[in-house]
Amino acid sequence: MFNPTLYSQRRTRLLQQMQRGIAVIPTAPEALRNGDAHYPFRFDSHFHYLTGFDEPEAVLVLLSGEKPQSILFCREKDMEREIWDGFRYGPEGACKLFGFDAAYPIAQLDDKLTELMGNQPALFHPLGAHAIWDDRILALRTRVQGQARSGITAPNEIHDVRMLLDEMRLIKDSTELNTMRRAATISAAAQMRAMRATRPGKMEYEIEAELLHEFRHSGAHGPAYTSIVAGGANACVLHYISNNAVLKDGDLLLIDAACELDGYAADITRTFPVNGKFSAAQKDVYEIVLAAQAAAIATARPGSHWNQPHDDALRVLAQGMVDLKLCTGSLDGVLQSGDYKRFYMHRTGHWLGMDVHDVGNYKLDGNWRDLIPGMALTVEPGMYIRPADNVPEAFWNIGIRIEDDIVITAEGCEVLTHEVPKTVDAIEELMRNHD
Repeated sequence: MFNPTLYSQRRTRLLQQMQRGIAVIPTAPEALRNGDAHYPFRFDSHFHYLTGFDEPEAVLVLLSGEKPQSILFCREKDMEREIWDGFRYGPEGACKLFGFDAAYPIAQLDDKLTELMGNQPALFHPLGAHAIWDDRILALRTRVQGQARSGITAPNEIHDVRMLLDEMRLIKDSTELNTMRRAATISAAAQMRAMRATRPGKMEYEIEAELLHEFRHSGAHGPAYTSIVAGGANACVLHYISNNAVLKDGDLLLIDAACELDGYAADITRTFPVNGKFSAAQKDVYEIVLAAQAAAIATARPGSHWNQPHDDALRVLAQGMVDLKLCTGSLDGVLQSGDYKRFYMHRTGHWLGMDVHDVGNYKLDGNWRDLIPGMALTVEPGMYIRPADNVPEAFWNIGIRIEDDIVITAEGCEVLTHEVPKTVDAIEELMRNHD
């Protein structure tokens, strides 16, 4: 159920951090797909975090001062357009239901902003997010400057409001975490459905369809990002999205797919055998990646810095590469030379939230930031082995990634995506009992 108080509290927190001035935060623009067909509209995450309002053509304006104000500009009620495009709240309805102090038609934005911006010392805006909005806001500021003879001053400071909002969004509240748990549960069910549906001869896109069905059937809006369904050698392409190859007996299938629910993303990767049984070489590599993930999750706790889970996972992976004779020399030598990067070339995780690669700095004052309760992140080590003269043929075209979503707690971390099997035995058992 929508809780306007939650969003009002967030706006109040932002106003307190601004201390003084005016903030202008638009939602995302609608985008044409081709001709007169639009892509499905998806709101701007910062805007929605502060408003809960999901219609296009909307702008939030916040005013600090003795009597702070929260003002929404949105589309007017229009019965003819609602017949074609669906319901609109209109300024009056939005003001009442979403807890704003005032609301106006979006057509009045420029005139009202010229008035509201006057005598404000500072302007806060997501600078650089949309060039059209940057130009529009600066033009309105110039219009205010033109009123100088009337004693009206324009803001003499301009700040990127995302610097404040990114830090706010980095620590998830209980409402956000509950939504993320539900997104993780739906995504876990989709991953297991895909495992059960997989068998040699099927197409990658058939398995993708199983994922999409589960997302929508369970009430999610759709995928949080373009699903990766990569069989065999395709799994060695990190962002493979063609999803149009035949699944072959003896190959692995890597699926990186999860849903978005109420504006929040999950992010899960599992790798499993197309025929339901790991080969000896596949199992050897898989167990190394799984051990690397376990090492990273064990370190993901308050008191560790952001990069500690990556460092711990990397040591396990690099040692595994030495053991499998993919790399030569000592563990420290492989780490120092970077030879491991032939088989592991990405980081072990990223922030997670409203955006699948969510906002927030990874370093503060040049140092990796400490992990604290409420931070949500992924843990996703992998190993990708392409054919090469110095690589044993048994390992060719094995691409494995194992990814879970976690949230830092007071004691350690909670694995949100724990429902998806990831041990060799559990995966093989699930696939033996597929429909």
